[in-house]
Amino acid sequence: MKPFRLGLLINPLAGLGGSVGLKGSDGVAEEALAKGAEPKAHLRMQQALEVVLPYRNRIQVITASGCMGEDLARKMGFDTHVVYQHHSNVDYANESSATQSISKSMDQASVSTTHQDTCNAVEALMNETLDLLLFAGGDGTARDVYSVVDDATVVLGVPAGVKIHSGVYGITPKASGLVVKMLLDGELVSLMSADVMDIDETAFRQGTVKAKRFGEMLVPAEPRYVQAVKMGGKEVDELVLADIAADVIESMEDEIYIMGSGSTVAAIMDDLYLANTLLGVDVIQDKQLIASDVTAQQLLDITQDKPTKLVITLIGGQGHVLGRGNQQLSPALIKQLGKDNILIVATKTKLKALDGRPLIVDSGDPELDKALTGYYKVITGYHDYVMYQVANPDLVE
Repeated sequence: MKPFRLGLLINPLAGLGGSVGLKGSDGVAEEALAKGAEPKAHLRMQQALEVVLPYRNRIQVITASGCMGEDLARKMGFDTHVVYQHHSNVDYANESSATQSISKSMDQASVSTTHQDTCNAVEALMNETLDLLLFAGGDGTARDVYSVVDDATVVLGVPAGVKIHSGVYGITPKASGLVVKMLLDGELVSLMSADVMDIDETAFRQGTVKAKRFGEMLVPAEPRYVQAVKMGGKEVDELVLADIAADVIESMEDEIYIMGSGSTVAAIMDDLYLANTLLGVDVIQDKQLIASDVTAQQLLDITQDKPTKLVITLIGGQGHVLGRGNQQLSPALIKQLGKDNILIVATKTKLKALDGRPLIVDSGDPELDKALTGYYKVITGYHDYVMYQVANPDLVE
């Protein structure tokens, strides 16, 4: 039987900025590493590939060298063919000191890559006959893939970035793997064109979202597993937001409150007359701001052994409450808080826009994600609540 030819590509720097509050990784990889960020993209791709391990003898992985795919594919026992050698596998004599420091700081050998490596790797992969190109990264990676990939190649992203506005990604890493499994099982999988979106990260770090559509790529049309394009724009129903804010503020006690990102949470901060990091995470106690735009480690330090609640909202159109733009909310923190101390706030308009699809947690820790499933009381107004399901991100096949 002819092997399934799986193009595999990992952006090893994807998502580095999230846990340390940098809102992205474009151009700030060295700073993120200096702040203690750890590369996770290879782990996200591993979660996707674990789904198809039983099919290992039917898959040939076509990939780039080292940390861009080869290391993981060989470690997992896949038949692996390398078609691109990235620049960090050559002499560093001509590399900048910054690039060298990034490479030496990583917990894997030789993981210094650039967006040009991604483009070059995709170009090399286009010379191969692929059944699917599976890549791990964020919106910047999707843009790089889009800039090179041809119109006939089917692609699918494994979410590993800080921000995921594009509609070319699985809703979780395992969901991406399940789509590959469907193809291997010979199921009828339709194809569709999905938007490649990205934002200006410099403006993003200053609290302004400027999203732009760059084009489309061909992806499997499987709505259970492939996410929708993020709905942009601020909530316009100020009265509803004021009602939500009033409910949360009325119930506040002396404990610490972690205030997640997003316009719905921002409305609560506005009603408290507190400065808010729209695209970051803040901490308040006694209705006073005690820390702004905090990192994952700072959150652990601030809340250790102290009663704490987390106030979060969902991403419109997608339904994610964890794992998209709020990687500061680490698995360690969520385990420390406990499920009962998570307050979800959302307008009914946002919930109805999901068309019955559940909320999603994608923390990076599959066992934690399973533990967080179930029905939650979502605050939708003043003393107004609805029960809404958080789904198991592993999804029942």
